[in-house]
Amino acid sequence: MKVLVVAGARPNFMKVAPILRALDAAGHESVLVHTGQHYDSAMSDTFFRELGIKTPDYHLGVGTASHAVQTARIMEAFEPVLIKVHPQWLVVVGDVNSTMATTLVASKLRTETHMHIAHVEAGLRSYDWRMPEEVNRVITDRLADLLLTPSEDAAANLAAEGITGDKVSFVGNVMIDTLMLQLPIARATDTLQRLGLRRRNYVAATLHRPSNVDDPTALAAVLDGLALVADSLPVVLPLHPRTVKNIERFHLGAKLTPLTVLEPLGYTEMLALTDSAQCVLTDSGGIQEETTALGVPCVTLREQTERPITISQGTNHMAPWPLTPRGILGAYADSVAAVAKATPPRPAGWDGHASERIVKALEKHRPVKHY
Repeated sequence: MKVLVVAGARPNFMKVAPILRALDAAGHESVLVHTGQHYDSAMSDTFFRELGIKTPDYHLGVGTASHAVQTARIMEAFEPVLIKVHPQWLVVVGDVNSTMATTLVASKLRTETHMHIAHVEAGLRSYDWRMPEEVNRVITDRLADLLLTPSEDAAANLAAEGITGDKVSFVGNVMIDTLMLQLPIARATDTLQRLGLRRRNYVAATLHRPSNVDDPTALAAVLDGLALVADSLPVVLPLHPRTVKNIERFHLGAKLTPLTVLEPLGYTEMLALTDSAQCVLTDSGGIQEETTALGVPCVTLREQTERPITISQGTNHMAPWPLTPRGILGAYADSVAAVAKATPPRPAGWDGHASERIVKALEKHRPVKHY
């Protein structure tokens, strides 16, 4: 079975790594396409090395651009690759522009290629159509032949849209496969010692969503909230390139003074930082899942989450919206207190074996080869 796997940005890398390993272990041919949507070496090449991802068979090098331009570049560059590779399966993960763009191309070549499309992390919904990721998720799920869901609530979201039956398969959270494999490595690093930190005696934070960093008032409110938290414990903030650019553009550099600011971290170092934190404040989707798997309190700095299972069955709390410094501080205190009372167990399927179930689902629904 020939399977073409697409990765485009950092959130994809942790998901494709175990899928590629599981395909190889099962004796299938895997072809990796990196669209180059994430162009920064510190946030792309480093992850490939740390996670043991093979050198991409094709690198499209699309780079950064507006959503429309980037999507168009991906589609234009991907079409000849897809025709040349002629896989039985296209596997796309997550909700970035590369996910939707390559799915669109493949959906229009079904007749010529007899290929099927599988979407890993299907069925997640924030119901916030202002988020580009929500558009990407819904379109990908409508076009895919096999919807591989990471949590049990995702099937209900798909059913509400009229998608049911054998087309939907619960496989669990593939990103936790990577976390569980890398966790012993992360814990063996000297990350905390090098940064002068002690386990459970600091707070980690990440910040990159346009809703938080593209508006000067919103960005100032979040930074002020992190400063209030830093009155209790050090707040460690690896700065995303987008956030750095906007802090400079809005002249907010002075608000970083109370914080411990770092360059972007690789996956292993970031995992070590997350695992030992007293709490994590973030607007990342993946970190909501990682903290739930690790039993670490989390505060999500967004209006909605497409991962509500991290709230109902995990360690995640939503900060009051719109974000205010006092609201962030209160959510931080509530999150730490709640997890101190009882750490919830991991959700079903977050066991480190999702990638194996993904491969079995591909085998079960394998399209007939007509060429």
